[in-house]
Amino acid sequence: MKFFDPEGTEYGIPTYPRRLAPEGLATRRQLRARGLRPAGQPVVAQILWFGRRPLGSRERLVRVAYLYRLDLARPVRPMTPGLWRAHHAMMRARRTCPVCTIHYPYVMPTSLGCCPACADAPALAA
Repeated sequence: MKFFDPEGTEYGIPTYPRRLAPEGLATRRQLRARGLRPAGQPVVAQILWFGRRPLGSRERLVRVAYLYRLDLARPVRPMTPGLWRAHHAMMRARRTCPVCTIHYPYVMPTSLGCCPACADAPALAA
């Protein structure tokens, strides 16, 4: 079976294929769904699987998800009023166009660097 290495001899750490990880281990997303965080513990195992092929390529990408122990995980820290203020300030900065300084209900595309209206407008003469 591909990617099945519970002793970690081939990949360095215990490795399992998708859906075959042992009980008591979880990915970051699975921990978060339970209201937990890894809390600084090291990765104890990994899950490997083949992802989609990039367009025009004949090779499949190998994807990885790291596993953490559930018994060492701790509850997620609650959001304090200061953390909420910092989060809102960060999102306000990401939603404000640096060119026209208009606040939009969506995050500015990083590929454009500004809002789509400013990106489509003809460049101003310098």
